Amino acid sequence: MKREHLIKPVLDRHYPTIEYGKGVFLYDDQGKAYLDASSGAVTAGIGHGVQEIVDAMLEQANKVSFVYRSQFTSEPAEKLAKKLSDSAPGGDYWAFFVNSGSEATETAMKIAIQHWQEKGRPGKNKVLSRRMSYHGITMGALSMSGHVLRRRRFIPLLEDLPVASPPYCYRCPLNKTYPDCRLACADDLETVVKRIGAEHIAAFIAEPIIGAAGGAVVPPEDYYKRIKEICDRHDILFIADEVMTGIARTGAMFGMEHFGVEPDLMALGKGMSAGYTPMAAALVKDHVMEPILNGSKSIMSGHTYSANPQSAAVSLAVLDYIDSHRLVESAKAKGSYLLNRMRRMAETIGIIGDVRGKGLLLAIELVSDRSSKLPFPPGLAVTSRIVDKAFDKGLLVYPAAGGVDGEGDAVIVAPPLTISEEEIDLLVRLLEETVREVMQEISGSDGGNI
Repeated sequence: MKREHLIKPVLDRHYPTIEYGKGVFLYDDQGKAYLDASSGAVTAGIGHGVQEIVDAMLEQANKVSFVYRSQFTSEPAEKLAKKLSDSAPGGDYWAFFVNSGSEATETAMKIAIQHWQEKGRPGKNKVLSRRMSYHGITMGALSMSGHVLRRRRFIPLLEDLPVASPPYCYRCPLNKTYPDCRLACADDLETVVKRIGAEHIAAFIAEPIIGAAGGAVVPPEDYYKRIKEICDRHDILFIADEVMTGIARTGAMFGMEHFGVEPDLMALGKGMSAGYTPMAAALVKDHVMEPILNGSKSIMSGHTYSANPQSAAVSLAVLDYIDSHRLVESAKAKGSYLLNRMRRMAETIGIIGDVRGKGLLLAIELVSDRSSKLPFPPGLAVTSRIVDKAFDKGLLVYPAAGGVDGEGDAVIVAPPLTISEEEIDLLVRLLEETVREVMQEISGSDGGNI
């Protein structure tokens, strides 16, 4: 094997070389087509090779690609900030642009803490989260993450901030059943606040729909209203991590719109630039910014490429494309069609325990026994097997952790919002073939009534 220089996810694994992408398909240098049923990492929301975005890149590059935010602003950055605020729940948001979702959640955390410092309450410096969560891979973002496998290697360096129960009705951590539970998982946050003391807590962060840590876990309808009421009563800011759910993915521009709640801060990424450039943002409500505007007048955060005009112009073009092609409505309609197809598929495959999600952020959870919901042993690596088998078939799906302290199997299905019904039919056929073949390898069964 020849010496390599690029650090890939698995160092001794062969990765095909990508040649180009068009629509919902990617093509490697051998001409093989891959149906991108995960939008890469739930990112390529408008598909690949969209000419309007390429044109916007070139137009801005012919003007200026980079300026440092401490020296200049730019028209694309100013327009992008306003467009995001205008489309966000309740409006009146400021935007701090960064390069990735991890940076966005960490920036939101820092701004929440600075908010209380400038209000004369420096003791409010913890940002709590849920035990089933993933907010990013930088140390601050990982400290807020409850993703067991991603935390494990760095535990000595991390704060233990994931403390509240998740709204995971399929496998309730409190052994209750909705609606008789009366949202006990939300009330668990209040219990945690009382134990720690609200005087120490700056904010609570949550994904509107749990992504990589659980696989498109949708909470009960009134869950976030209860969460926001608890936060407001204890002077705790609420941060919505919209990195995966934001920008039309769930059939609404922002995931929190489904629950009728306006977050104090939001983190965006992924679909904001649809993979055409590294770009993300922390959005901050006026009332959170007010003490900073009246105090230091400066957010203590920043990155070299923050708000650079090239990425801002690309993201603005992506948002315009989503508007002009009505992709919010498309995600809702296509998501309903795909969800129904996946549920029909699951009826005949006994190891699919749950099919869930909203819009085009969907997932299947895999179990060894449907009635008891018993997970497969971790050593079987069922999620990895399915991802790899699907890849061999030319189908790209995204791995997610299961719900039993990270030991379980789930796969996210989140194709570009531009996918057609015919392409959805192909997706489901390839997915069904994949699951049945993997289960046959594991048990000698085709997956039915295992």
